[in-house]
Amino acid sequence: MTSAQKQQRADDSANGRLVMSLEKTHVSQEQLQHEADYARAQGILESLLNHGFISLSEFNKITALNRESFSPMLAQIMP
Repeated sequence: MTSAQKQQRADDSANGRLVMSLEKTHVSQEQLQHEADYARAQGILESLLNHGFISLSEFNKITALNRESFSPMLAQIMP
């Protein structure tokens, strides 16, 4: 990465823009399992919400707990 690219990234970060790296990152088997477990848990949770077994407030609280438990890679940018 050139110094100009590094400066642009710093400027974007300072302005609150999302900066994504295009560099390759190694994802471990354990992290892939966490991603799959999170997706499965959220699917079940959405089903419970859609069928009226839990409230939206409960859904949001459990989603936050799932993000802490499973640590999905994109948790920082998820709503």
